[in-house]
Amino acid sequence: MIELQGAKVVVVGVTGQVAVPLAKTLAAAGSVVTGAARFSNPALRDDLEAAGVSCVTIDLEAGDVGSIPSDADYVLNFAIAKTNDWTRDLDANVGGALSLMEQVAGAKAFLHCSSTAVYKPMGHHVFTEDGPLGDNHGVWEFLRTYSTAKIATEAAVRWAAKRHNLPTTIARLSVPYGDNGGWPAIHLEMLINGSPVAVHTDAPSTYHPIHEDDIAGMIPGLLAAATTPATTINWGGTDPVSVEEWCSYLGEITGLAVEFAPTDHTIDSVMVDLSRLHSLVGETQVPWREGMRRMVAARHPELLKA
Repeated sequence: MIELQGAKVVVVGVTGQVAVPLAKTLAAAGSVVTGAARFSNPALRDDLEAAGVSCVTIDLEAGDVGSIPSDADYVLNFAIAKTNDWTRDLDANVGGALSLMEQVAGAKAFLHCSSTAVYKPMGHHVFTEDGPLGDNHGVWEFLRTYSTAKIATEAAVRWAAKRHNLPTTIARLSVPYGDNGGWPAIHLEMLINGSPVAVHTDAPSTYHPIHEDDIAGMIPGLLAAATTPATTINWGGTDPVSVEEWCSYLGEITGLAVEFAPTDHTIDSVMVDLSRLHSLVGETQVPWREGMRRMVAARHPELLKA
């Protein structure tokens, strides 16, 4: 296992939902953390720096990554551009990843956070890492570039890992959630507002939600799994859980009414085979019900039943 205490770790896309708690956790555990992002919100930068994260400004779309320390030990790329403009998103995600990996080519390991959104919609198929790819999120007009950009960026990262002989892991993340938000947190807000939750007509809509604590806890193992050529790993919570299940549980612990709206115009289930993750890294430790309860306690403690 890799020891990150005292190591120089760069977290790219550090203002994102997943990366904020991750960077803070690494800094609290003794890593020398540099957080890189555009920092369009100065308050986020102040919050991260108060937690011990040194912040630098970058622009992946322009390939401006020179402020990232070239002597980093480990680099974690959680950046994602999703403006819905095809040219901008491909330039920022694909070109940005290539610029980033060139800048940190001497690192000990590179982790690229991808998504299970790269898999072709196939109902309740369970995907291994060599499963068919496709436009999973294209059904959501507001994320029409997302899946394609993720697939293209994976290809770029694989190429750059070989080009720079940079040990790399590509981790396809399922549904991240926790105190800092996530899809289940959005569903919680929908329950509060009395809005129906969209679920696929091919029920149930099943994924592998993973708590932010497990995300942080698995970083050393994911970095240890880095190789050249790159290693690709499905990354999610051990238990498959459906939107219907976690929303019903949120309703149970808060007393909020739950209404579902079956539709073909939402993403299909994406269940994944986690054998490689469990073999190389281990299993997640936060049971999903415990994680969801903690999420409610952090975001809306007034709703939580005794």
